[in-house]
Amino acid sequence: MHTIFARINNTSALLSSCMMALLAAIALSSFVFTADPKGELGLLSVKVYPASAAKKVYPKQELAFVNFNVTADLTPLFHWNTKQLFVWVEAEFNNTKRAENAVVIWDRIVRRKEDANLKVAGKNKYMLRELTKNFKHAKPAHYTLKYNVMPYVGVLTYGEAARTKTPVEFPPVQQRV
Repeated sequence: MHTIFARINNTSALLSSCMMALLAAIALSSFVFTADPKGELGLLSVKVYPASAAKKVYPKQELAFVNFNVTADLTPLFHWNTKQLFVWVEAEFNNTKRAENAVVIWDRIVRRKEDANLKVAGKNKYMLRELTKNFKHAKPAHYTLKYNVMPYVGVLTYGEAARTKTPVEFPPVQQRV
């Protein structure tokens, strides 16, 4: 007859095949549960300052500081296959060389459905600077609240929850006091 090792091998092959079929069904079901979260992104102010000459990191360069309000209800994105969400605010603008710039200025990881109602009044967490060293040649910027759904099993999904209605101009450089 069959040895004990052959029976263990057959049983483990059957269990692993069933597990793979279950994981494939879970991954495919993520495409069925799609949601369209709503949010608002409001800009309070955009200010441009020269970089600090004391640090000598970015000499003769300008930095933009953005104050914004984010309110978004991302709870529809959470279901039984959602592990966490990655949410970020992105500034998209062009310069005179027609280079498209997309800069992440703020981000957050949302791990629980209870924390998915965002009400943030803040400023940019990361530096917003233009590669040509100044913003006078930069076109007006669109600001967008984007998200990435990270499932337990399956494909990452990306989306957009809010966008500014009109592009926002970069103001002239202000001197620090």
